[in-house]
Amino acid sequence: MERSKDWLDQAAGDLEHAKSDASLKYYNWACFSAQQSAEKAVKAVLQKMGAEAWGHSVADLLQGLSARVKVPDVLINGALELDKAYIPSRYPDAHPSGSPRNRYTEDEARRLIEHAEKIFKFCSDLLPTV
Repeated sequence: MERSKDWLDQAAGDLEHAKSDASLKYYNWACFSAQQSAEKAVKAVLQKMGAEAWGHSVADLLQGLSARVKVPDVLINGALELDKAYIPSRYPDAHPSGSPRNRYTEDEARRLIEHAEKIFKFCSDLLPTV
């Protein structure tokens, strides 16, 4: 069953969640939610194209998409940064010491949200054409 609209809707919700968490100073969760938004947005496009969308790496998913459409380097670079928030933003043992809630900053959260916004827009603009 093709559910690209559901994937994109959830990506939009995850982006809203990231912004809400950032405003409440939950920067680690803002970073994770931004990563999730971008991941789901790319998966929406891949699903609409009938392609396999496996894994959680936004950069890898965009690389797969680039075999079908031109993906700007700026999005791939943003995706590489987003991917770094997938595990360490949630698990204390991903850091030498301290919890993730004390390892992420407002600037970092804003930057990752911006990356996610760009990827979300790119993907939502692609969906009507594929």
